[in-house]
Amino acid sequence: MTLTSPRPALRATDRRTGYADTIVILGAVVLLWLIVRLAWGATVPFDPRNAPTTISTDPADLPYYAARSLLRMFIALGASVLFTFVFAAAAARLPRARRVLLPALDILQSVPILGFLSITITGFIALFPGSEWGLESASIFAIFTSQAWNMAFAFYYSLVSQPRDLDEVSRNLRLSRWQRFWRVDVPSGMIPLVWNGMMSFGGGWFFLVASEALSVNNHDYILPGIGAYVATATAQSDLGRVALAIVAMIIMVVGVNIVFWRPLTAWAEKFRTEDTAAVTPVRSSVLTALRRSRIPGWVGGRLRPVFDGADRVMSVFGLAEYSLIRRPGRHRAENVVLVVIGTVAVAYGAMRVGLFIDHTAGWGQVVHCIALGGLTFGRVVVLLIVSTVVWVPIGVWIGLNPRISRLAAPVIQVLASFPANFLFPIATAVLVATGITLNSGGIVLMALGAQWYILFNVIAGASAIPTDLLEASRNLGLGRWLRWRRVILPGIFPSYVTGGITAAGGAWNASIVAEVVSYGSITLTASGLGAYIKQATGDGDGARILIGVLVMSAYVVGVNRIFWRPLYSLAQRRYSPA
Repeated sequence: MTLTSPRPALRATDRRTGYADTIVILGAVVLLWLIVRLAWGATVPFDPRNAPTTISTDPADLPYYAARSLLRMFIALGASVLFTFVFAAAAARLPRARRVLLPALDILQSVPILGFLSITITGFIALFPGSEWGLESASIFAIFTSQAWNMAFAFYYSLVSQPRDLDEVSRNLRLSRWQRFWRVDVPSGMIPLVWNGMMSFGGGWFFLVASEALSVNNHDYILPGIGAYVATATAQSDLGRVALAIVAMIIMVVGVNIVFWRPLTAWAEKFRTEDTAAVTPVRSSVLTALRRSRIPGWVGGRLRPVFDGADRVMSVFGLAEYSLIRRPGRHRAENVVLVVIGTVAVAYGAMRVGLFIDHTAGWGQVVHCIALGGLTFGRVVVLLIVSTVVWVPIGVWIGLNPRISRLAAPVIQVLASFPANFLFPIATAVLVATGITLNSGGIVLMALGAQWYILFNVIAGASAIPTDLLEASRNLGLGRWLRWRRVILPGIFPSYVTGGITAAGGAWNASIVAEVVSYGSITLTASGLGAYIKQATGDGDGARILIGVLVMSAYVVGVNRIFWRPLYSLAQRRYSPA
């Protein structure tokens, strides 16, 4: 008689690992198939002279349109992350580059999306002749411009406000610039980067209609997407189809939050630099499945030699080691030369622009734009004051209560990510029925797209306040007002300044779609600079577009220099972690 040992029972851990492996493999296969299928849809022939100006509003096409829009959003997000790493690292670590890059970021942040489109769309179409990829690239670039500046500014601030002990350790270990960036800078800035990436992603949704239903230079272009679906349904006065798009949008935003942003937020918690962990950690079923699966570890093991080789190459080229002795006056002569060259270039450019304006639209249009800019500026100021009063206390309450944050995060992300201009057709009907003019109602429409920058940054700032400090304030018996004044407000102040700058820039950009709204044959127009730029872009009037963009940039940069930059310097000087 042959004795056989019984087969060992399958442990629960092994079963969970097997299920997780299956889920990860199936998810990867489905994702790869979707990307290939959607990318193939952008290779259809395209003729700018006979381009379609509408798309089908059949509800059966909505899933495909939503997937096309989502692919554009994630491509733009990837480009924004790459831009953020390069731009913020150069501005933070290279003093001479900072003098050019930070003013450039101010200007780029102030240029409206339609201003970028009016300049770049012809070039993108020419870059891919006969293919829809040119129009796709223009749309993705427009979404990129709505995401990149906020992320770059937030990551730059996280670099310049790093704790001094991290800086000293990096210098004492003589890390190369690449090693410091990848092993110190990115981990220390991961939490604000994730939160601001989430907010920037929502900002991209807000401009989805403008980036998919393009009306520039007397030409109308349209791309398959949920934003174009809403634009077509609005032009056809079909509120039922608009409502269907709103439902599809909510489902998509919630799905992206569950599958992408919530796992990323939970994963980023490991980069906290405090001794006490959060009371209620953020949890994600998707992240749990990825951690239980062996697939990510297997892929990482196969790719590790590639990354290690890239690390060695970048360290050699890098990107030299940091000097332990700083010599601020070493490159004074080179700085003087750069300043002179920059001044001459700016003066020559200003002269050429002045001559162009003088021979086309005339200087009277400049004066008119400045007056219109004052009206839009008043709306932006009201928006910022109301948003600060409303969202700072709510953001602190959410950020300091991890359990509330876990429950509220999906709702906030839906509200922040939902493109408010999807509601503009309904808002137009309400304004017409109530007799409220767009001059005052436009503030609410602008706030729907801009106020979330303040809320998200305040939540991120409050959640980053060390738990030890909060517990010490409770143990010392500090009253509510004293606790706010000594602990909470200083803790969130840097994040609030970041949110205020980006909210102001977002409000100026939102004015372009909020000062002219339409539904069917009804069009409401407010007096303001945003309406001026939108009308000039639709007419293809290059001189008026240039004047509008320059005046808006001057307002945004001027306010940043006069008001926000001093606050930013104060935050960096007094409230950065030691």
